[in-house]
Amino acid sequence: MEKHNFTFPRKEKLKSKKLIEQLFKEGKHLSSFPYKLIYLKMDEPMEVRFKTGVAVPKKNFKSAVKRNRIKRLLRETYRLNKHLVFNNSEGNFTFLILYLGKDMPTYKQVEKGMLAILQKFLNKIDNAKVD
Repeated sequence: MEKHNFTFPRKEKLKSKKLIEQLFKEGKHLSSFPYKLIYLKMDEPMEVRFKTGVAVPKKNFKSAVKRNRIKRLLRETYRLNKHLVFNNSEGNFTFLILYLGKDMPTYKQVEKGMLAILQKFLNKIDNAKVD
């Protein structure tokens, strides 16, 4: 049986302003409403294979409490499902996961959306390998 690492340590978190700007400028994106994944394959080696950040627009959720709740749900579902991406891809990537919905999601909805967007990402990079 394969052992999964269900942690989300500080070094895996996307915090660098420079990296985030580069991600928005050069990154590719996938959508599975209400989620959007912006990703960028990194050429230079990083200390971890994936750096991930989550965001919820202030425009859709004025209340910081609600925004933070959604970000916690996004981070938790990513943490529990990141092994899918780690085990099925090669290379270093930076991710930014955005929640673009207008309604407060439940954990089950977030998990379903996270699985869908990660699967879409894996399909996309598998197709890129074939080309």
